[in-house]
Amino acid sequence: MSWKIANLCADRIFGSAARKQIIMFLADKASDDGSGIWCSKGTIQRHTELGESTVKRTITDFLREGILIETGRRPCKNGFTVIYRIVLDRVMALESSVEPDDGTGSMVDPVQRDPGRGSTVDGVPGPLWTLNHPETIHKPPTRKRAEAAAVEDERFERIWSAYPKDRQRGKAACLGKIEEAVNEGVDPNDLLRAVQSYAAESAGFTRSKVCFSDNWFATRRWQRFLEVMAEERQARTVLAANHQARLAAWVRDRSPMCKHITAPQVTALLAARLVTDGQLRAAGLAG
Repeated sequence: MSWKIANLCADRIFGSAARKQIIMFLADKASDDGSGIWCSKGTIQRHTELGESTVKRTITDFLREGILIETGRRPCKNGFTVIYRIVLDRVMALESSVEPDDGTGSMVDPVQRDPGRGSTVDGVPGPLWTLNHPETIHKPPTRKRAEAAAVEDERFERIWSAYPKDRQRGKAACLGKIEEAVNEGVDPNDLLRAVQSYAAESAGFTRSKVCFSDNWFATRRWQRFLEVMAEERQARTVLAANHQARLAAWVRDRSPMCKHITAPQVTALLAARLVTDGQLRAAGLAG
């Protein structure tokens, strides 16, 4: 039994009481990843007290809609029982049945920061503010914030999509871990490259050797790739600095090698204050 799967299904709209009753029964039999459900349609019918045709039709509909998938068969006295798995991503994509919190309504023992206002009746103070007080009104996101959020969502989706397709699992949890890493300061482009590097690295592995995406992001296995990228950047920085120092030495010594220095390199040397205009003119690199 998985309370996680049961709570997830309980918070989604499945379209009818019969469908909800059947999915809740299956969720009660599932593991935390939605797998390991083996019970015959007759068992479902007996426990839900629904009609045989209703159970068969609903299971068929769930399979067609991708809410359920068959993962195997288990021998039994009458032949075999199909093993099902509830597809968590498909369930999470359904409309939520939870009422939105609109930020209005009464409060119980609220924390008040201002002195009381309003009239009193029989010595009982009135409310500190009416329900349309500015502090109780939730402002909608501005277009700029909404566009920024859309861009971030698209970047997170690209990171998720780069993971090996047959080992993707728990999309919502993965996106949450991606957002958490970005909020900590990880560059989304670096995270994308880390996922792409892992996908390339594991391309020749058997599937059992490739980590499921939810575990990969939860255990922050991308850090190994970020550390490699940081080392490579540091090496490139040192190499570039050494190269600039060599070019600056040519300029100061008026070396014949100055003829190989390009205009962008001259600009970079000036920006880094490794040479002066006078030294460039003396080396024949400034008009």
